Amino acid sequence: MKKPHLYLSACLFAVFGLASCDRGFDEMNINPVALTSVDPAFQLNTAIVNSAPGYGNLSYETTIVKQMITPFSGQGSAANFNQDNRGVTAGNWNTFYGNIIRELTDVIAKTKDNAPRSNLYNMARIWRAYAFMLMTDTYGDVPYTQAGKSYLEGIVTPVYDSQEAIYTDILKELEAASAALDASKARITSDVLYDGDVAKWKRLGNSLLLRAGMRLAKVNPTLAQATVQKAVAGGLMQSNDDNAIIRHNASFTNPVGSQLNGGQSAFFYLDEEFVDFLQKNNDPRLASIAVRYVGAASGAQQVESRANRKPEVQIGAPQGYDNTTISKAVAEKKLASLWDYSQLDRTRMGNLTAPSFLVTYAQTQLLLAEAVVRKWATGDAAALYANGIRSHMRQFALYGTSTAIADAAITAYVQANPLETGKELEQINTQYWVASFLIGPEAWANFRRSGYPVLTANPYPGKDLKTEPFIRRLTYTDAELNVNKSNVQQAITRQGPDLLDTRVWWDKK
Repeated sequence: MKKPHLYLSACLFAVFGLASCDRGFDEMNINPVALTSVDPAFQLNTAIVNSAPGYGNLSYETTIVKQMITPFSGQGSAANFNQDNRGVTAGNWNTFYGNIIRELTDVIAKTKDNAPRSNLYNMARIWRAYAFMLMTDTYGDVPYTQAGKSYLEGIVTPVYDSQEAIYTDILKELEAASAALDASKARITSDVLYDGDVAKWKRLGNSLLLRAGMRLAKVNPTLAQATVQKAVAGGLMQSNDDNAIIRHNASFTNPVGSQLNGGQSAFFYLDEEFVDFLQKNNDPRLASIAVRYVGAASGAQQVESRANRKPEVQIGAPQGYDNTTISKAVAEKKLASLWDYSQLDRTRMGNLTAPSFLVTYAQTQLLLAEAVVRKWATGDAAALYANGIRSHMRQFALYGTSTAIADAAITAYVQANPLETGKELEQINTQYWVASFLIGPEAWANFRRSGYPVLTANPYPGKDLKTEPFIRRLTYTDAELNVNKSNVQQAITRQGPDLLDTRVWWDKK
C-alpha cells in the first residue's frame, strides 16, 4: 500500500527538482561579454571610415577622369577599356548600402528623439547626405526614402527615388542639420573627423551644401543660386584645418594604398594626360605624387634603386591600349617596358597609412570662386581661385615631410597661373580636377557637371559605350536586378537604359 505514495513522492520530487534546475537557465545561456547594444557614435565612425575611396576608385572614377590607368585586362577590366564590369561597378553600392547607409540610418533612428544626443543626430544626417550624394551621382536613381531600413522596418526591396527628389531632400537635410548643431550641448569626443567640434561640422555641412548646389548649375540654376547663397550665409570651411580627412593606421589602412602595396602594385599608372598637364605648367605637385622606376622590365624590377621622383623624367601611361598593344606606345617613348611608366608613389601618397581626403577647403574655395564668376556669390574670384590652389598644395604636407611643397614653389606657381578673363570656368574646374586627385567620385562628378577639364576620350576599341565618349554613370548590381527587379525597372523606365552612357538627372549637355 505504501508503493503508490512512494511513486507520487518521487514524481513530485522530480517535478520540483526540474523546476529548481530551470531557475536561472536563461541567464546561463547569455554570453556575459557579448555586446547587447552599440553606441551610435561608434556607428557614425564606422560609416565615416568606410567612406574612404577604394578599389573601384582606381578602376572607374580616377580612370574616367584620366588621372590613373591600368593596361591590364581580366577581372579588373573597367574604365580602362570603357567596359561595364558589374563585379566592379557594384563596389560603391555594396559598401554604402551594406555598411555606411545602414549604420547611419540606425544612428538617426536611435538619436532622433534623444535631445542630449542631438549633435550626434545632426552629424549623422550630414554624413548620410554626403553618402547619398555620392551614390546618386554614381548610379542616378537609387533607393533613398526606404534605404537602410531592412532591420528597422523589414524593407528588403526598397523603392528607387528619382535623383531630383533625392537632391531636393539632401539640400533640406544639409541646411537643417548644419543649422541645428549646437556647441552648448555635450561634445561627441569620439568623432573621427573633428573630435566633436561642432563648428567644424557646421562648416562641413555648409560646404557640402555648396557642393550640392553647384551640382545643379545646369539643370536648375535658380535653385543652384539660392542653395549657394544659403551655404555661404551658413559659413563654409575656413582653412585646411576644416578638411574632412580619414587618418589611416595599421588597423585601418588606406584602401587605395592597400591595392597599390599588395598584389596589384605593378598594375596601376599615372595617366599620360594628367602627368602632361602637371609638367606643362611646372606644377610642383608632380614631384610629390609621382615616381618612375626607370628601366624596369617587369613589376619585380620596380625597386627603390630605380626610383626617380624628378618631375622632368615622369612619363604617364596612355589610354586606349591593353598590356599587349601598349608595346607600340612603349617603343615610341623608348621605354624598357610598360612597367617603366610613372606611378603614384606607393611609399608616400599611396602608402598604407596615407590619409584619405573626402571634402576639402581647397575644393570649397574653388567652387566658391566659380559661384562668384556666375554672380551667385560675392567676392574676389581670382583670390578664391588662387587660395584654392594654394590650399591644395599645402595639403601635401599631411602625407609626410617628403611630400610637403615649399611655400616659395607654391607662390611661384600661383603667380604664374592667374585667373584669366573669359577662361574662368575652365581654369577653376581644371584646378578642381587636380585638387580632387584620388577623390575619384568627386573628380568624376565635377567633370560631368562642369565639362572640365577638356580631356581626350579613351580610344580603346572594345568599349561598351554606345552614344557617349565618356562613362556618365555606373550600372546597377546584378543582385538588385535579380532581387529588386520591379523597383529597378521603374528607375530604368524613368531615367533611361541601365548603361554606362546614360546621363544622370543633373548631367546636362
